[in-house]
Amino acid sequence: MNKIEIRNLTKTYDGETNILEKISLNVREGEFFVLVGPSGCGKSTLLRIIAGLEKITDGTLRIDGQTANDMLPKDRNLSMVFQNYALYPHMSVRDNILFGLDVKKISKNEQQSRLKEAAELLGLTDYLKRKPRELSGGQRQRVALARSVCSQSPICLMDEPLSNLDAKLRGQMRTEICRLQKKLGLTVIYVTHDQVEAMTMGDRIMVLQGGKIQQTGTPLELYNAPANTFVGGFIGSPQMNFASAKLTGNTLVLNDSIALPLTSEERENLPDGTHWQIGVRAEQIHFAGSGNTASSVMVVNTEMLGNETQVIFYVGDQLFTARWSGQFMTENNRPLKIHMSPDTFHFFDEQTGQLIRPAIHVQGPAELSA
Repeated sequence: MNKIEIRNLTKTYDGETNILEKISLNVREGEFFVLVGPSGCGKSTLLRIIAGLEKITDGTLRIDGQTANDMLPKDRNLSMVFQNYALYPHMSVRDNILFGLDVKKISKNEQQSRLKEAAELLGLTDYLKRKPRELSGGQRQRVALARSVCSQSPICLMDEPLSNLDAKLRGQMRTEICRLQKKLGLTVIYVTHDQVEAMTMGDRIMVLQGGKIQQTGTPLELYNAPANTFVGGFIGSPQMNFASAKLTGNTLVLNDSIALPLTSEERENLPDGTHWQIGVRAEQIHFAGSGNTASSVMVVNTEMLGNETQVIFYVGDQLFTARWSGQFMTENNRPLKIHMSPDTFHFFDEQTGQLIRPAIHVQGPAELSA
């Protein structure tokens, strides 16, 4: 069942420039749906339209099968968690969590029952008498989440709720939010510009750019078959490496710099044409040692992360990043032998940037067995 349906939604403020253009989507009941894109792409505007805080210029919004274009926010049966927590500084944690339930005419006994459950779920039982200023950033965000849980609204809208937290706490809160969403069966629409959050939290992701949908799919669908170069470059960390590619006989030349001899099978697997833009993931570039099919590159920088090493080098005039498991010791400004296979390349149209052929081989897949 679709919890939220949007058809051909357009939003403009001045009648000339569309902030959102022809947006159509379905959010299923119980789904964790992520809106992701760079700043200014329209994702927060779309969330505010669903909440009823912005008017629709054109198109249709339906919530639980009912047209909601002119429905008041209070009648939409949803909750919202904001980037800045939106807590009342003069109120205790308890009162912040319960705020709004009196308006909904929830009985005092029911409020206390909800408060107890939400506080236990989010580890706030010992903080109910404190004021927000006495809490850490993560604790304040938990209070905002507890307020949403207490409302028992089936739809929860989240607008970059973790962007003010440090990296370690963001990781913890990602897990906390996903656990709560599954436990409570919430339908969540989550806005972020952080593709790591999108990849790790979302059941499905919609990528927006310039107010237009670039692609919608599962995290692995977007990672393994990006619809265009924008999605390919936005999804994945480090981002996809791009180069111009041209076919010369049985050789694929990247950025007029690296020549890759093709096997007969690799030659047959190429898409039609002789000129493309290719994208290759960092984990698909391998250390080659003195292999016969090795290409020589010059190391620009090495980033040691402990569990993995990222090696940065030029291919023509563009920087590439290779990601290798473990601790790989190398020096800057030294030659290095690498191996790349065109079967791991994504081929894009040179003019439009649209995907022509996804990578035939990806890193994996792997299955865990009991």
